Amino acid sequence: MKNIYASIITIGDELLIGQVIDTNSAWMAQQLNRVGITVTKRIAVGDDADEIWNALDIENKSADIVLITGGLGPTSDDITKQLLCKYFSGKMIVDTGALENVKFLFEKIYHKPISDVIFKQAEVPDVCEVLQNKRGSAPGMIFQKDGTIFVSMPGVPYEMQGIMDDLIPYFENRFQLPTIIHKTILTAGIGESSLAEIIKNFEAQLPKEIRLAYLPAYGMVRLRLTTSGFDKTKTEKLINDQFSELKKLVINYMVTDEDETMQQVLGKLLLKNKKTISTAESCTGGAIASLITSVAGASAYFEGSIVSYSFGIKEMLLDVKKETLEKYGAVSDQTVKEMLSGLLNKMKTDYGIAVSGIMGPDGGTPEKPVGTVWIAVGNKKKQSVQKFKQRFERQKNIEITAMMALNMMRKFVLEL
Repeated sequence: MKNIYASIITIGDELLIGQVIDTNSAWMAQQLNRVGITVTKRIAVGDDADEIWNALDIENKSADIVLITGGLGPTSDDITKQLLCKYFSGKMIVDTGALENVKFLFEKIYHKPISDVIFKQAEVPDVCEVLQNKRGSAPGMIFQKDGTIFVSMPGVPYEMQGIMDDLIPYFENRFQLPTIIHKTILTAGIGESSLAEIIKNFEAQLPKEIRLAYLPAYGMVRLRLTTSGFDKTKTEKLINDQFSELKKLVINYMVTDEDETMQQVLGKLLLKNKKTISTAESCTGGAIASLITSVAGASAYFEGSIVSYSFGIKEMLLDVKKETLEKYGAVSDQTVKEMLSGLLNKMKTDYGIAVSGIMGPDGGTPEKPVGTVWIAVGNKKKQSVQKFKQRFERQKNIEITAMMALNMMRKFVLEL
């Protein structure tokens, strides 16, 4: 028994110039890891035949599986299929299944005639095993060379994911795969270096089969333990014992011992307590509401948001007093308190979050520099208000503020 290693190659000039963000690699890596396949390398190459050929040669020497996405479209810049045909010494043929799929899509779904360009989507190298694309016109293809399996798939995420649904069982049947286990703790209110100091002795005595990773982001740090093995029971016990010890050390900062987001944690709390929430946002411009509603089922506890960017909207929709704004300004504890009160009165929710601040790059003063933020959370009986000072560029200041607001709300709910 041995570990199975995979490489991912994404193709497209748009990836290299930053016009399109590569989300395919992350998604594929998650699916492979889930079934016990270890991803050791992710490579992005442009629409250049020599670069693609070179990447295939390199990965053929080290990987058991090479997943390739992109370059399978019908236009002139899509060169992957022709290159793969040459690389694996094949010739192009029309695949019956792929042709039927193209005909169905264009004649029955799109109600368009099949042009010569589209017809070529049904052509594949005769040395591949075809993976039919149930979500598009370009089929996936499986090749083999020197013991390595190569899989080419469309770069469109929705289409690639559909093919991967069939590909994962293919790998599970072909290989004897180990169990890979990740155990994650989400912490907040403590930095990476401080966490490292707390758990340095624990880290030093970790069994060699277990790896510890620090994953900092937006005022939080994830601690992840990872191990793998072919004896599932033994592997689970090994990591669970260590995970229990780690939780004891960081219990004062732990948000959750599951691999979940802050918004998911808060959503579970609200569902458990059968409570609702709304937000009043100025400087975050709806970012908090966006995080909350990114969780499926958020409609069970989220009622809505008032994005009160201007003085006038704060007065008109949140009943913030004009005198308060003139005397203390929009970025003040007095204003966010009134924003919260007005929000709860208008939305009729159990809890509310109100935020006002200066995200930059301009707008700061000596008294209120860029990065100054006031956050208020609470209900009609009690409020918790805090001032924060962010120190990054505008977008990161917004993202960190949104996450801090969710964490404040989480702690408020737990303390009641």
